[in-house]
Amino acid sequence: MKIYDYSGRANISGDRIHQARTAQRLSQDVLAAKMQVYGVGLGREAISRIETGDRFVTDYELAIFARVLGVSLVWLTGDLEQKE
Repeated sequence: MKIYDYSGRANISGDRIHQARTAQRLSQDVLAAKMQVYGVGLGREAISRIETGDRFVTDYELAIFARVLGVSLVWLTGDLEQKE
């Protein structure tokens, strides 16, 4: 499967995931554990790669990130015009 990038990144939500995680003072390990409670098996390394834009995020992962971090999907995807 070919995964495309957007402005050199594999996702547009990594910055917002990082912002929400650090605002709540969660480590990447703790966020990974919270994601696993909802059935999404991500490790610390995967979360790191998502936050830096090096890893693609699936729709179901994005939905669980929003739930765990207490933010909306719209907020996580941000305003695309600001990313360009």
